[in-house]
Amino acid sequence: MTISLKQIKLHRLKMMLNDPFTTSFGTFQEKEFFIIEMIDEDGIRGYGESVAFSSPWYSEETVETNFHMMKDFLIPLLKKKVIAHPNEVEQIFSPIKRNNMAKSALEGAVWDVYAKQKQIPLAEALGGTKRQIEVGISLGIEPTVKDLLKKVETYVQEGYKRIKIKIKPGYDVDMLREVRRHFPDTPIMADANSAYSLADLEHLRKLDELNLMMIEQPLAHDDIVDHATLQAALRTPVCLDESIHSLEDARKAIELGSCKIINIKIGRVGGLTESKKIHDLAKEKGIDVWCGGMLEAGIGRAHNIALTTLSQFVLPGDTAGSSRYWKKDIIKPEVEVENGIIHVPNKPGIGYEMDEEALKEFTVATETIHV
Repeated sequence: MTISLKQIKLHRLKMMLNDPFTTSFGTFQEKEFFIIEMIDEDGIRGYGESVAFSSPWYSEETVETNFHMMKDFLIPLLKKKVIAHPNEVEQIFSPIKRNNMAKSALEGAVWDVYAKQKQIPLAEALGGTKRQIEVGISLGIEPTVKDLLKKVETYVQEGYKRIKIKIKPGYDVDMLREVRRHFPDTPIMADANSAYSLADLEHLRKLDELNLMMIEQPLAHDDIVDHATLQAALRTPVCLDESIHSLEDARKAIELGSCKIINIKIGRVGGLTESKKIHDLAKEKGIDVWCGGMLEAGIGRAHNIALTTLSQFVLPGDTAGSSRYWKKDIIKPEVEVENGIIHVPNKPGIGYEMDEEALKEFTVATETIHV
């Protein structure tokens, strides 16, 4: 059985988040992104989602650059190709440097088509075995510590398995001490989004008293060398996020001792195939991994769920329920969390159906390309 694509639709969506989301880079409440719909010659439809933001605050990619790369470079590489397995897409796209989020969006749709052809869940196609996954919640920077404590209390009561809190200079140790005082036994991690440098090392040492699960990406977005120095000075595990774009990045970081944990984001590393490779290396080297989120809508969330069924995803990820972020999602049923647990769907492919009415409601433009 092979994958022979007939048509690719790039649906550009605009959706409003339930609440403003604030990081060390800024605040936003609207998410613009692409849903990729691939149709093979038998009419099977597979879906992927681009995770780039409208501005290049997380990486150099944006919604606009994703569209340009997909339409003008990546999709032309797929034309007339007969694909035996989704793993081949990575090699097909290899002439194009980086642009991992654009690559991932298309590759994810190919994986969905493949799993549906095989009549198996995407999780099974990837080699996953878990029937349920544990998830945590990611909280942005709140106006006051009191506001933050209220949100933490809400999500602890809802059963989320860990709380991730965004930090930045001036909003870090004192705030986390207060959170820890109120929630002495709750698994808590801090996410810095590259807001610090080695000049802050002594300040960051204070985190060791708080029994955090990890501090995520404290130093520069492209660094693995200084993180090794920091990790050697901290008891708190360092988790790398923005620094890891490939299997090679992960290998070098592990060899240098730059981290004890890796956050695998499908879009950041270029797709499910590369994510699996990083997972396998981490398992071999005894490095814990978890699946990070990029404020995905339902399609991207479904891909995250499938990936997290792999065995070395031993820490709760960021794949919260749909209602945490969206008043209305674009899949049926929406992703639901019960006491910090998501039950993995067992239907073919991503396991969720596209809500065509919601897709139409949130779509601002569609580009149809015949392959």
